[in-house]
Amino acid sequence: MPFINEILKYESLSIVGLEKNTGKTECLKYVLSRLPINERNIAVTSIGIDGETTDQVTRTQKPEIVLKPGMFFATSEAHYRQRRLLSELVDVSDESTSLGRVVTAKALTQGKILLSGPSSSSGLRRWMRDIKRFDISLAIIDGALSRLSLASPAVSQSMILATGAAFSANVNTLIHKTAFVVNLINLDLTSERNIALLSPLDKGLWMVDKDGELHYLNAVTSLSKELNIDGAEQCSTLFVAGALVDSFLEKLRQDKFLRHVEVVVRDFTKIFVSPQQFNLFEKMGGRIRVLQKSKLIAVTVNPTSPTGYVLDSSMLCQKLSETINLPVYDLLKNIECN
Repeated sequence: MPFINEILKYESLSIVGLEKNTGKTECLKYVLSRLPINERNIAVTSIGIDGETTDQVTRTQKPEIVLKPGMFFATSEAHYRQRRLLSELVDVSDESTSLGRVVTAKALTQGKILLSGPSSSSGLRRWMRDIKRFDISLAIIDGALSRLSLASPAVSQSMILATGAAFSANVNTLIHKTAFVVNLINLDLTSERNIALLSPLDKGLWMVDKDGELHYLNAVTSLSKELNIDGAEQCSTLFVAGALVDSFLEKLRQDKFLRHVEVVVRDFTKIFVSPQQFNLFEKMGGRIRVLQKSKLIAVTVNPTSPTGYVLDSSMLCQKLSETINLPVYDLLKNIECN
């Protein structure tokens, strides 16, 4: 698949699923089997637990993670002891999980492994920083259920999104829901001036006026019942350092001075709004922009749900690709649509 070459343009990759059993682990397995290990050092970890033969929630079969000689991997102490390969232990971190400390090792033989690495975005960032001393050129992070936050641009430069029948058994609903997430991932960056001005801010609600001056709205948050902003008529940009929610967009739409402003969030993982509120806000002239974004390389689909319901994979891939204007793949059936 051509997206393998695209992956190699970046230093980090997140593989995230929109629901359990959407083929995320199968995608990781596919990527690991095709990357040119002889050309560069590659490291892999997981924010959840990957490599189990049976899903602990749905009790369905899961693909096992197979590593090639030369690959680096991070996992918990407990799962490191269960490895079925020879390896060289290169680091034991202070990062602790419920399964022990996170250890990093280099595979010396091909074999199977359970991956259970850092459990937070900050832990992942520390791990990625620490492994640079091993000349790692690509770090791959496999996600956990509904943990899109690990795909934040603060963690990884690129991502692959896995969707499928487990997310919705209705083709049209599946396409619309997936397309909305893709739309959020691909939101435009705000201006360079706003990026420089707003990036250092880590909490609160802020206003940039028409003269480019920054104002901290200390009496208002995105969750406030009322949105009374002094000087609202001079507002050009609102920066929400926390979560962007439906009620906030609705309040902006009801204010004649704020319905046309640009709302900025750090990245798409901070957005918790419905497609309806998002579309209404933009239809009235508002804009939502981000300070950081990752490159969405591809979308993969698993047409089979855990309950056994099977969608038409060719039709699903084609319709979804036409909707999101991105390549869509069924990796098991070797189907590519773009």
